[in-house]
Amino acid sequence: MRRQALAQWAGQALRTGGELALRPLAGDAGFRRYFRAASQPSLIAVDSPQARTNPARFVALADYLRRHGIHTPMVVAADVEQGFMLLEDLGDTQLLSELNGDSVDGLYGEVLNELLCLQQIPPAGDLFPPYNRELLLAEMRILPEWLAQKLLGYQLDERERQLLENTYALLLDSAVEQPQVLVHRDYHSRNLMLRDGERPGVVDFQDAVWGPVTYDLVSLLRDCYVRWPRDRVERWALSYAATAEAAGILAPVAPETFLRWFDWMGLQRHIKVLGLFPRLYLRDGKAGYLPDLPLVIRYALEVAGRYPELKPFADWFRSALLPLAERQDWYRDYRRAGERS
Repeated sequence: MRRQALAQWAGQALRTGGELALRPLAGDAGFRRYFRAASQPSLIAVDSPQARTNPARFVALADYLRRHGIHTPMVVAADVEQGFMLLEDLGDTQLLSELNGDSVDGLYGEVLNELLCLQQIPPAGDLFPPYNRELLLAEMRILPEWLAQKLLGYQLDERERQLLENTYALLLDSAVEQPQVLVHRDYHSRNLMLRDGERPGVVDFQDAVWGPVTYDLVSLLRDCYVRWPRDRVERWALSYAATAEAAGILAPVAPETFLRWFDWMGLQRHIKVLGLFPRLYLRDGKAGYLPDLPLVIRYALEVAGRYPELKPFADWFRSALLPLAERQDWYRDYRRAGERS
């Protein structure tokens, strides 16, 4: 049993003279399992099977990001052959739990400053693979398979498939014309940890790539788990663009161009998530993500509906998939998803 083997290894790594007691924690969307170890100070024990998670890359990334000032959890001990790690415990306070109308400006200021630091980190050999057209396209193609076909039981015809491919091509063109920087790839309110007196902790960074400058920004500001009014989001986005220009990350760009990059990058991400959350449920048995789908639908339809080039996608989704989604147990009115009472 891997949990017992992890407990034995952790005890040996810390020289406790026996197994270390482990308490299960909620995991991420991947194949790792997390435990809080009964140690002083508290540590996080991670079961990261080598065949599915590449723990050696996790250790290398954590070290590289920390050396460049990002508060990733320090790796206290690791056995990459077995897929076991002991990490610094960044606590339980996710950014999401602290966000409200009064706190959001200050908290986003902190995590956007962290993002600015992240985007100034230089490349490192092949540590950050390119977030290229092929990878971005593969992500979007999980929507017709996992949302349409496997979750909703809808079979696309050739005309519909071509409509999606045309939409994907537009989004890919927008992504590759942007400045390319280090991309965390899941920079949102559940992966940013808060502790008094410390810089925000950054977790779930193991899939980092080299890609479009707006990707992490839109992941944060159009978060799949919390929504803010459009005008506020656009002010934050343009303020970040100005700061990124001053830092030399971004050449001067017209506000309307930056917002189009931002919107279209967000649509790429949300198309991916519309396939990813059903896959997590159907393939991996993780149903907890399905109730967040209506907010993702809202983002996708609002953005696609604002651009004539993307409106055919929004029209197709509303006519073909939305009636089927409305029959699902997880569904609620997407037009009000994310609204705060």
